Amino acid sequence: MILSSIPSPSISFIELGPFKIHFYALCILTGIILAIWIANRRLVRWGYQSGLALDVALWTVPIGVVGARIFHVLTHSGDYFYPGADVTAVFRIWEGGIAIYGGLIGGALGAWIGSKRAGIRFWDFTDAVAPGVLLAQAAGRWGNYFNQELFGQPTTLPWGLEIDASNPAFPNSLPTETLFHPTFLYESTWSLIGVVVLLALDKRFDLRNGAMFGSYLIYYSMGRLVTENLRIDPSDIILGLRTNVWSAILGIVAGAAIVYIQRTRYQARRPVFTKNALDSTPE
Repeated sequence: MILSSIPSPSISFIELGPFKIHFYALCILTGIILAIWIANRRLVRWGYQSGLALDVALWTVPIGVVGARIFHVLTHSGDYFYPGADVTAVFRIWEGGIAIYGGLIGGALGAWIGSKRAGIRFWDFTDAVAPGVLLAQAAGRWGNYFNQELFGQPTTLPWGLEIDASNPAFPNSLPTETLFHPTFLYESTWSLIGVVVLLALDKRFDLRNGAMFGSYLIYYSMGRLVTENLRIDPSDIILGLRTNVWSAILGIVAGAAIVYIQRTRYQARRPVFTKNALDSTPE
């Protein structure tokens, strides 16, 4: 059969007795587990004790989730603050609505605290977890699929995404059979490819001292620039650009700055992105 569209799921949660389990939350949880697993394997390979990645994650994850939610609410204030709005919706994170860049800011703070307490160099942890963060994002984007949210502009491409016309996010001005760009799939695929790319670069150039994390910021943000400009969900606009477009631009700048500064700072001990990187002696 030739693909003519991607159907959206009819349910976004299951009920087990008194509990309602949202698929969005399961996707996020799966991503967190994968990220911790990858970080632990990489840290152990670098000589750290197994389990320290989990110790740091106990700080990184909750602070990161709080940061992600705050960033989302602040950049989508019109969805939460209007006459007659239910302000408790701000706290209903299981319904969707977390911002990756807010999560990175909060997660970095949590990682710094957790690394200090666990006795791990901060940059070692960020470099170890960076590929896992991409894998987590690849899994987490499927939560948007189950929630039928954050889709892109209308499209006639054969992989257009079906969205229920009853969905509050469905544009009223469009025919009910309209298909949309599956931005969740684009970003998930980009992230999966990124895991392979980052690990290959690490094998070739030994990305340490923040270089891996900086490379992650550059790679992810480049893809986010594309998907963010496709999306039609409401967003605050600054100087003609969506908030997360600016976030992606700043992500690229920050990633490049981290790679440059850390490379310069540690060049004498561990060159990064140099022709003789493979021949250098690790510290």
